[in-house]
This record gives sequence, C-alpha cells and structure tokens, in this order.
Amino acid sequence: MTRTPSSPAKASGRGVKDISAARLAQLNAGAPATTLTECLAVDFAALMQAVVPQAGDDAIAQMRAQAATGISKRMAVAAQILSGHLGRDADAQLREHASDTVRGWACFLVGARTDLPLQARLDRIRPLADDAHFGVREWAWLAVRPILAGELEASVQALRPWTRDPSERVRRFASESLRPRGVWCAHIAALKADPGIALPLLDPLRADPSAYVQDSVANWLNDASKDQPAWVRAVCARWLAGKPSAATERICKRALRSIGA
Repeated sequence: MTRTPSSPAKASGRGVKDISAARLAQLNAGAPATTLTECLAVDFAALMQAVVPQAGDDAIAQMRAQAATGISKRMAVAAQILSGHLGRDADAQLREHASDTVRGWACFLVGARTDLPLQARLDRIRPLADDAHFGVREWAWLAVRPILAGELEASVQALRPWTRDPSERVRRFASESLRPRGVWCAHIAALKADPGIALPLLDPLRADPSAYVQDSVANWLNDASKDQPAWVRAVCARWLAGKPSAATERICKRALRSIGA
C-alpha cells in the first residue's frame, strides 16, 4: 500500500464532537490526521474495512468490539488482528499508507513480532520513528517500549548510535522510548530505581541543538526526579559545570522544574 493524496483537513475544533461528518469520513477512509483530536476520532473498524478489506467481516467485528477501549489498547489489538490476515511482513505492507493510524498499526506489528532480535526490531522501527507525522513517531516508541524495557541494558547500547543520528526525530526516539515514567505507558521500574543505566543515551544529548530532543531529555530527567531527585540534581550540576551551552541550560532548567536546583 502506498501513500495517496488526500484533501487538506478543515479545522476540526477543540474536541472530537467538533469534527465534521465529512472530515470524519475522510479520516475513516484513510486520510491523515492533522491534530491529536483527529487521531483520537478515527473509527478503527471503518478504517480497517476501507484499507484492509481482505481482513474480512470477523476482523472488522473484533475491531468494532474494541471501540470503547483506550487508543493504545486498540492499536495493539488492530496489530494482532492484522498479523493474522496479512502475514509475517504485515508491517511492510502498511508502513507507506497515507493514514497515520495505519502506519501506527505498522509500528505495533513491529512491536508484536516474536521472531525479531533486538537490533532487527530497531532497524525495522527506525523509518517509523523518523516519520513526518507526529502521531506515528509516538506510536513507534510506544509499540516497542515493552521489548526495550525487557532488554534494558542491551537496548541502551543498541540505541547509542541513534543519539548521533542526523535526524532529530531518531535522536529523540533514543531518549523518549526509555523514559522512566513516560506517557500512556507502563513505568520502567529498573530506571526508576537506577536512572544511571540510561546515561549512555542522555549524556550525548545534553547539548542537542533541537528543542524537540531537548524537551525529551528534560522530561526524561524530570521523570527520574520523582524517584531520584538527588541523582537528577547531580547530573544537571555536572552538565552545567564550566561553560554549558544554551541547550544544556534549557534542558536542566526544565529537568529541575519539579524539584528546583
């Protein structure tokens, strides 16, 4: 499946109820969402029927039964359903679709595969981590985070080269995917107890020129400050010694926002 042109989105208002019926029809037919509200408004059953009709009526019914569950759970269920109908390389069939939700399903298909070693899984998720759409980038790290957390030290080492990637999106993934607390995801107990495990990822990003990456690093440290405030203060003190860059100063200020210097 390939990306196809779609009509520009009309302003969708502040809530799902404010999205017009015409715009909802576009989203459910495979048009990309332009806001988080539009992402949340997509009818997964209708979208699956539109873009993967070969999944069949039973699959659509299974997806419809999940309509009231949280969106992260629905993403995982959609991937589970599609893997049974599209086969082993289902993510490759979906990763170029115009719909960010469909590309999100591809992310969860990568996360759900049991036959991929860590490096192969990272190689497969990387193009989605570097996707132009904000939503797909979030699904990319959410989808593989449980695997990364389960192989924590190996994951930290495997992601070290990502901290030097030319793409700010890839560098941000290296930090965001292993936040101790994160958003819409389970906490990582080992990093809450010993955040220093992730220093091989954080140290190279301490002066990153991208605000997108800076915010992720700052949020990582702010997460850690909820459990290990002294450790976060010590890291920031080390980073701020001498003549720190403006980027480092910004990261540390945001990192310490909950506990102060």
